[in-house]
Amino acid sequence: MREFGDFANIDIDKLLSGAESQFAQMGRAQEDMAGVVGRAQDEDELVTVEYAVEGLRTLDIHPKAMRLSSSELAEKIKAVLQDASRDLQVRLSAAMGEMFGEEMNPMKFIANPDAAMGRFDSAQDAYRRTFDDVMGELDRIRRRLE
Repeated sequence: MREFGDFANIDIDKLLSGAESQFAQMGRAQEDMAGVVGRAQDEDELVTVEYAVEGLRTLDIHPKAMRLSSSELAEKIKAVLQDASRDLQVRLSAAMGEMFGEEMNPMKFIANPDAAMGRFDSAQDAYRRTFDDVMGELDRIRRRLE
């Protein structure tokens, strides 16, 4: 009698242990992400920004910056804030890459939704093939029993 594809060989304890490990890894990742901070400073060192997952953490304006017009200062702050945000993204991506490996880095999928959909489609195709195999085997067993 033919087995049910890979389902007959599933090690449930290993599967559960793997799931627990992944949940623990996600918990550690969440804790680690709270400590990741993006930093940036303008070339004149008048504006310094720290940006974290929760948003703007610090904004330091050097007293010399008060000599700028309000629009110049505003533009400088916006530019440095964008740089700090980009730095945060780079740092998050690096941290996630270390935790999950570059192949499964969640940040990669955020930056490239088409790649995420491609992986989803591949997983969906594998599920459908497995489902069809199992249903086919169950149908063969039903016919034998009749």
